[in-house]
Amino acid sequence: MKKLIQPIFGLAIAAMMIACGGAEKKAEATEVKEEMIEEEVVAKTMTINLDDSKVIWTGSIIGGYSHNGTLAISEGSIDMAGDDITGGSFTIDMSTITPTDSNYSEDHSSDMLIGHLSTGDFFLVDSFPTATFVIKSSDLAAGTITGDLTVKGTTKEETINEVSIDLASGVATGKLTFNRQDYDVTYVSSMKDMVLSDDIELSISLKM
Repeated sequence: MKKLIQPIFGLAIAAMMIACGGAEKKAEATEVKEEMIEEEVVAKTMTINLDDSKVIWTGSIIGGYSHNGTLAISEGSIDMAGDDITGGSFTIDMSTITPTDSNYSEDHSSDMLIGHLSTGDFFLVDSFPTATFVIKSSDLAAGTITGDLTVKGTTKEETINEVSIDLASGVATGKLTFNRQDYDVTYVSSMKDMVLSDDIELSISLKM
């Protein structure tokens, strides 16, 4: 009986050693695989193509019509790690306010609107020629990018929503709505039937 037990005991030990060895190899393979995945996440900074990037702005009169137009981007870049946005910023040239809607007349022309938006009633462009957005974090699964918006010298945290990135074309888009009162854009019309919305909507398109 002792002669029979010894070989069985030996086989059991051998099986345990083989199993342990297999587990160690499996763990090593997993570690190597994880290291390879980490190495594949490439961090890069992409410069924004200024000619093919823009911001479309919309300001509304409550219960009435709206004005909209474009703003040019003067500089910017996006930091990415793999497919995730990790940082970056872009600068808007406030001197490029260009209306594109048709809600104008001889008494209220688009040039008059540009002049008014450029004064202290609104954006005081001579003193604050740019606005900026600095990215702090992103949640692309939720379609959001959070960062610091600076308008007229005031900085507040804002969120860009409906973020979409087309890696094939290199275009990132999103929408940002901010309350102009938060940035000392406090103009109130003297006309009782003209109440300006506090919300200013920005549709952002960045080409990289």
